[in-house]
Amino acid sequence: MELLEAIVLAIIEGITEFLPISSTGHMIIAAAIMGIQNESFTKVFEISIQFGAILSVVILYFKKFLKSFRFYMVLFCGFLPTALAGLLLKPFIERLLENVYVVSISLLLGGVVLLFVDKWFEANERNTDKIIDFKSAFIIGIFQSISIIPGVSRAAATIIGGLTQGVTRKTATEFSFFLAVPTMFAAMAKSIYDEKETLLNSAGKIELLLTGNIVAFIVAMLAIRFFINILPRYGFKYFGYYRIFLGTLILFLLLLGYDLKLAD
Repeated sequence: MELLEAIVLAIIEGITEFLPISSTGHMIIAAAIMGIQNESFTKVFEISIQFGAILSVVILYFKKFLKSFRFYMVLFCGFLPTALAGLLLKPFIERLLENVYVVSISLLLGGVVLLFVDKWFEANERNTDKIIDFKSAFIIGIFQSISIIPGVSRAAATIIGGLTQGVTRKTATEFSFFLAVPTMFAAMAKSIYDEKETLLNSAGKIELLLTGNIVAFIVAMLAIRFFINILPRYGFKYFGYYRIFLGTLILFLLLLGYDLKLAD
């Protein structure tokens, strides 16, 4: 992996991690186009730069993270279902990660759902005083656990989960950002532990890891601001159209014989 390739992947991570469009699908296509999908360092890099994305949420919403102990308890309730699903379904998840067809189909189906989400939950926008309590957080966490299926999008799953609890689009989206912090950090820590040998052998590429995290941090901050600002005006349907396009593109490339897969 060269510096330019690292920057491209970090930009993609920063843009897609918190938007309901699936970072996995974008990483697959980008790595394949650049011809680095089979490099062992690619997987470590994609895992490591999540730290920069996580940090962007903490910095942007630092007052929320300092507000009260209850905030952390609510996040824990949301995190718990995904943690349990990850532990219990690990072999199943690993098999799914080997199947790019699953990613493309998940993108397509999720895109169709997003086309109708605004209409389904239109009444929520009047519930501006509705907050996410412990029960709601746990239910949102169950929705988040669906995102262990590659291509579903953690952001999309948690936002839709939040909408089912009667909160506004903004409240559901911001809680999705907050819940990303413990969820992504735990997944990142576990993946880095699993890939520790590769990481140790990549000591000479520390510059790429640092650059990737800085770029992912900056881009993620911009992406979060962008998402929050356009959401009230445009809703989710355009993200749905984009997911359908991306899922179709991946299927098309697979049918043409391109070697698309998550890095080994």
